[in-house]
Amino acid sequence: MQLDKKPQFLGLLLLGVACSCTAPSKLSPSPQKEVLAQPSAEISRPKLTIQNWPHNEAPQARVYVLTIPPNEAVEVAISDGLKTVEEFAADTEAMAVLNGGFFDPNNGQTTSFMTVNGELVADPRNNRRLIDNPDLSVYMEQILNRSEFRRYACGGDIRYDIAFHNADAPNGCTIHSSLGAGPQLIPDTSQVEGFTDYADGALMRDAIGTQQRNARSAIGLQENGTLLWVMVAQTGPTGGMTLAELTEFMITLGAEKALNLDGGSSSSLYVAESFTARGVAQSYYGRLDQQGQKIQRPIKSVLIIPSSVDH
Repeated sequence: MQLDKKPQFLGLLLLGVACSCTAPSKLSPSPQKEVLAQPSAEISRPKLTIQNWPHNEAPQARVYVLTIPPNEAVEVAISDGLKTVEEFAADTEAMAVLNGGFFDPNNGQTTSFMTVNGELVADPRNNRRLIDNPDLSVYMEQILNRSEFRRYACGGDIRYDIAFHNADAPNGCTIHSSLGAGPQLIPDTSQVEGFTDYADGALMRDAIGTQQRNARSAIGLQENGTLLWVMVAQTGPTGGMTLAELTEFMITLGAEKALNLDGGSSSSLYVAESFTARGVAQSYYGRLDQQGQKIQRPIKSVLIIPSSVDH
């Protein structure tokens, strides 16, 4: 994504927008007829399922859902520079990689907090293009308290949650790892984390493109602790989901909590051969250019499932 010189667009970029800011294309999404069943929470190892959305002859999106059992250890990884999900997988020997938090593609610095092994490894307050941007001053308090996906260490147990950055960990638990993003989809925090402006009831500013269809990524939590990694890929340059449509989709998967991750050109997923039906490692990218070609955008941070003999 190229940085527009206009201050307003700079503000949108630093807030984490990953959408196309061009006029909508009139191209129709290419139909894909295959529809696979939705994932079951009754699994003992990660499982990838794929489906079209909506279920008709001209779907707007192809949705990749990796269902992860509660006992699986999910980690956060961050790069000094920018990498594709395949590069993250190769460097970490991960079995699965999902794109993570927001970043500024102009300087490669994070706009999200991140914690790895109990240590803060990414701090948006160090990104001067974010902190010193006058267009964002009115939003800064909430930007620095964005929602995040958390892995807690509670004695010998692993627990996951989605909470605001400033929220305390539960009694008896410490934050093992965290990845900031937002807004929360379930419950809906778009009112405070969507960074939208209205005038006379009309939407004047939608900083993260909540109401336009786009490639999306999200993580969900089911009541029993099962994790859901979701990557929404466009089937045409104007395909994908709005945030409201993504929320409804997460509800159909049984998510009790859900968090929107960086989307648009950042949306990407890698899965090793043991997680796919064909037994072949695959990389999936969410956004298409106006010619219908996949955009392989390097990113700053990811969620990973580390390699394990149990897989």
